[in-house]
Amino acid sequence: MSISHSWTIYKEFRFEAAHILPHHKGKCSRLHGHSWVGRVYITKDSLYRTGSQQGMVMDFNDINNYINPILENFLDHYYLNETTGLENPTSEAVAKWIFEKLEKEGLPGLEMVEVRETCTSGARYTKSINQ
Repeated sequence: MSISHSWTIYKEFRFEAAHILPHHKGKCSRLHGHSWVGRVYITKDSLYRTGSQQGMVMDFNDINNYINPILENFLDHYYLNETTGLENPTSEAVAKWIFEKLEKEGLPGLEMVEVRETCTSGARYTKSINQ
């Protein structure tokens, strides 16, 4: 039996954004906004052995370099129904959308994206590989 190890780090980010959930049978069908909080999770099975990132999975600032353009161009102080192209930008859909943008940009070790639209409600998205 072999034992494997991995490390997971996360970087938290925040943005203010509005949306409408057109299919919702309640007040969320009206235009409203949230102070969103998100996390990007990175997992690797080894740490850097040398250099400025020695002992790290990844420098947190490197994660910022991937997430900040997405925040600035699509999320922070935007209307999510327009900027994401999502007709129904639920927390679940927004988490998946962010994950896919980061994946397309090639963020190494991307494991999961979590978003919270309130302090008590949110969603996580990760890709599963079926074998």
